[in-house]
Amino acid sequence: METVQHIIIDNTLKRIGDDTFADYLCHAYCHSGHCTFERNGQEFRFEAGDCMIIARRGDLVKNLEESDDFKVDVIYVTQQFIEISTPQSNYGMRGHLSLFQNPIMKLTPEQQEVCRSNFDAVKRRLAQTNHRFRHDALMNAVECMIIDFFDFHAQLFPADKISSQQHQMMEEFFGLLERGDYRQNRDIGYYADKLCVTPKYLSEVCKKVSGLPAAFWITRYTSLDISRLLRDRSLSFTDISDMFGFSSASHFTRYVQTNLGAKPSDFRE
Repeated sequence: METVQHIIIDNTLKRIGDDTFADYLCHAYCHSGHCTFERNGQEFRFEAGDCMIIARRGDLVKNLEESDDFKVDVIYVTQQFIEISTPQSNYGMRGHLSLFQNPIMKLTPEQQEVCRSNFDAVKRRLAQTNHRFRHDALMNAVECMIIDFFDFHAQLFPADKISSQQHQMMEEFFGLLERGDYRQNRDIGYYADKLCVTPKYLSEVCKKVSGLPAAFWITRYTSLDISRLLRDRSLSFTDISDMFGFSSASHFTRYVQTNLGAKPSDFRE
């Protein structure tokens, strides 16, 4: 197993539930054989030509069994590195809902080739320790991988509307976030009022449907937007702080450090 800062390359899924990977997203591609496992009370079979994303909570994976001919490429990426590498799209957040229900995507031969190429690119950039712009090259490789995962999922699941009442509530919750309400409203109570439910119920539904509480999604949308704006040198830190209604520059800095793991100035070095 090879480790470098925010990216870990592995060739087995048996360590997916380890504490080491608690803050990582698991991206896997199966070359041959198969493995079976249980997650969130459901049974899954991951086999040759499939790709898979398990976003956090790898501890939910139970009773994992790999066949003797099972060959897999696994790339673990920290949430922080995903934040700065995520393309200009919120699709991944909606995709997360269905991936929580079923993390496996069955790829066409053409998609398999694209997936293998992306995995090879990340590994190649990881090995280029003398590259003067290695961090940026890694970000680019991870972003390409994410974009293609988005495309695989969008083609497999073109109709993203779900009929159940709880899933409909999640659709409406995401709708509020996607129109940018989080810029001025980051309290769960605001969204609960809009959806005519209690904050406790909203958080329970989010946890049940997506595996993560409502507060996670509010912070996720906010952090992703801030990280994008911080890379825009035409905007001052004060401009961005004002956009999000922070009471002071120090409050904004603390929020960035807490949720993005870096100071605002680090995004412009």
